[in-house]
Amino acid sequence: MDSNSVVKAEPDRPRYFLIGVWDRYSTWTARVRVLLDFYSIPYDMRMFNLWHESREEFDTISPSGLVPVLIDNKYDPPLKINDSLAILLHLADEHPSLPLFPADPYLRTIARCAAAEMHSGFTALRNEFCASFLAKYEGAIPISDAAEKDIARVLQLWGNARRKTVERASEAGSTVKDEGFLCGEFGIVDAFFWPVLWRFRSFNLPLTTATPEAIEWTRKMWSDPQLKKVGKDYFQQAENPRSKIDRYDDLFKGVEGITYGKFDEEWTFHP
Repeated sequence: MDSNSVVKAEPDRPRYFLIGVWDRYSTWTARVRVLLDFYSIPYDMRMFNLWHESREEFDTISPSGLVPVLIDNKYDPPLKINDSLAILLHLADEHPSLPLFPADPYLRTIARCAAAEMHSGFTALRNEFCASFLAKYEGAIPISDAAEKDIARVLQLWGNARRKTVERASEAGSTVKDEGFLCGEFGIVDAFFWPVLWRFRSFNLPLTTATPEAIEWTRKMWSDPQLKKVGKDYFQQAENPRSKIDRYDDLFKGVEGITYGKFDEEWTFHP
């Protein structure tokens, strides 16, 4: 596939074209795909493995050298949007009928703040526990003090968002539609924390400080039928050897007391 075929959509092709890294390893690409897939927004995609493929084609598509990139062929010339937050904000602008941010201004602010904090923060959590969604680590997983603080803060954000949403939905005359997601309906803030859920699962990170509200949101995310379909795609990716990134598998190889395996596709959440 040449760079022109990636950027310029054919008349009968979807409006959007997504370029990313195989998202069972990529937090940033996963955020975009889970939202596109949840709301069945049509798109084509090209997934790269930057550790096994030439960067020549990739660099012609992404001048920043970063992923993901969403190409919107509604515009002439096609509009390239890079950075997962910018992409999801663009989708919110282009699809105002979807509840990508809550209509309620109070909850909308909570959602924006939480998504922004996830986008710019939690460095220790992300660096120590890289994305490898199918990985299963058991044993004495080392957690630094900084990562422990990040974990506690993430759980606090989830619990607070759910508590505030329930409160707003219960007020007289409220129009909040609470479906159990962080701020009511599935939106950008849920997409931003979707990859973090997989980190919690892969590394068996502690939920000891989680409130009942945070646990219920976690259960909702793992049990939602549409999100289960997204999860199944990660297992399908694993069948393609081109998607494998060795550096992100078996991080604790050789460390005594830690075992590495893969989760079963039928796994269910039990706190």
